[in-house]
Amino acid sequence: MFFNLAEQHSIANQFVAELRNVELQKDRLRFRRNLERIGEIMAYEISKTLEYEPFEVETPLGVAMVPLPAPRIVLATILRAGLPFHQGMLNYFDQADNAFISAYRRHHKDGTFEIQLDYVSTPDLDGCVLILCDPMLATGSSIDVALKELSRFGQPASIHIATVIASAAGVDAVQRLHHNARLWVGALDEELTGKSYIVPGLGDAGDLAYGEKR
Repeated sequence: MFFNLAEQHSIANQFVAELRNVELQKDRLRFRRNLERIGEIMAYEISKTLEYEPFEVETPLGVAMVPLPAPRIVLATILRAGLPFHQGMLNYFDQADNAFISAYRRHHKDGTFEIQLDYVSTPDLDGCVLILCDPMLATGSSIDVALKELSRFGQPASIHIATVIASAAGVDAVQRLHHNARLWVGALDEELTGKSYIVPGLGDAGDLAYGEKR
């Protein structure tokens, strides 16, 4: 399953536009908040695909039957850029367990790179609904490394991959490597440069949210 928010007319398009805008990017607080907002919207969309069970809620005047999400949800995030996006989802899936993956690109002099994985902190994943959040899906390498590492901690019942900006090449790679996962994107860009940067993209989400790395 592939879901692209940009194919619908909704307020999410405004948030994506502001994330891309080079002038508005100077406001880090606004940038982080827009990542969070898109996380909230995606959490709502993902919630429509979950299984639900009836639950009795006692009110001052009686009992109401309300369908509530049945599965245990684990929100997983690739640091550091994923934190505001993750928080947006956590605002809605507020009872979710959480996993954090430290992964980054290690560049080589010839222009190539590899994904360096430092550590993973996660609960047991057996039988859960796993939602992996990463704002940028360029080549799909970080997603692939993260999911392979998380697989050591249990077998989820289902996997959702959520990203704000994705390249067409990255989407193809993830769907080929993890064909059972559901993929959610805020916008899809066709071009990927020789150095694996998305065009038009939005730049480095981590730097824009938290300041440039040294």
